[in-house]
This record gives sequence, structure tokens and C-alpha cells, in this order.
Amino acid sequence: MEFFVFVSACIMVFAGAIGVVTRSHPVHAALSLVLTLFGVAVMFVAQAAHFLAAVQVIVYAGAIVVLFLFVIMLLGVDRVEDLEMEPIASQRPLALVASLGLVGILVAGIVSAREALTARGGGLAPTVVEDPDANIRELARSVFSDHVFAFELTSVLLVVAVVGTVVMTRRRTGDGAGR
Repeated sequence: MEFFVFVSACIMVFAGAIGVVTRSHPVHAALSLVLTLFGVAVMFVAQAAHFLAAVQVIVYAGAIVVLFLFVIMLLGVDRVEDLEMEPIASQRPLALVASLGLVGILVAGIVSAREALTARGGGLAPTVVEDPDANIRELARSVFSDHVFAFELTSVLLVVAVVGTVVMTRRRTGDGAGR
């Protein structure tokens, strides 16, 4: 039974991932992403990580994909753009330089952490948990006390992304009143 659930979840994840990459319509690609996220949630349930499965469905499949769909609809995917005209002339060379820089950082990180990638750890010592909610409490304490800045920064980035999308989609009228 566990093998069947695992194979089914893998098929869901793989089919959704292929759909995200191959679909030409952005809404269909976002719905394929939902399939992938649900497959990952099924894998969490199979591993008895019910809290992570709920977070996966609520946060990612719920909130983040809805945000993606909101941005897609707000941008108006039905408009056709002229791909021959480039708004920024140096856009392609700058993208090439940025991508080479990212690849360089990735290679430097892999080279500097080479020993950590090949070293074998001793594993974790088994712990006896008297309180079944101890992990959730520890996670909440960690997120809302130790890492509260990163948590709030993520929320600000999401708000900035939505506001930026709204600003980008505003259409100017001929007399400038739409500014």
C-alpha cells in the first residue's frame, strides 16, 4: 500500500512538473503547479508529516498559487507583445553577465563545500517525545522569535510584488489623468 501511494504521488509530481514546463497558457501552467504541490503533500502524509502536508496545501497550493493566478490575470495574458522590439537595448548582455555571475557563485559554493557534501554524518540520536505537539511549538517559536525578520521580509516582498504588478498594469490615458 505504501509503495502504491508513493508511486501515485510521484506520478502526480512528475506530471504536474512536466505540465508547468510544457503548458503555453500560464493559467494551465499554474494549475499544473497545484497538481505538483498536492503530490508533494501526499508524500508528506505518507511520511506521517501531517502538519507539513497541511502547510503545503494551505500556503503553497492555496495562497501562493492564488497569488500567481492573480498576477497572471492582472497582467492580461491575452495581449500579444512584439518580441522583436527590445525596450532595453542592453538587456540581453546584462542577462548574460548576471547568469554567468550566478553560475560562478554556484560553482564557488560547491567547491568550498566539497568536504561537507562527501562527509558522512553520524545521524541523529533518537529522541523520546512526551508531547506530540512539541515539534509544532518549536517550529512556531523558531519562526516567530528567532526568524521573525525573515518571516516579515517575505510578507513585505509579496506585498511589493502585488503592488508592482498593479502599477505595471495601470494604463495611461491620453491626457495623463491615469497617472
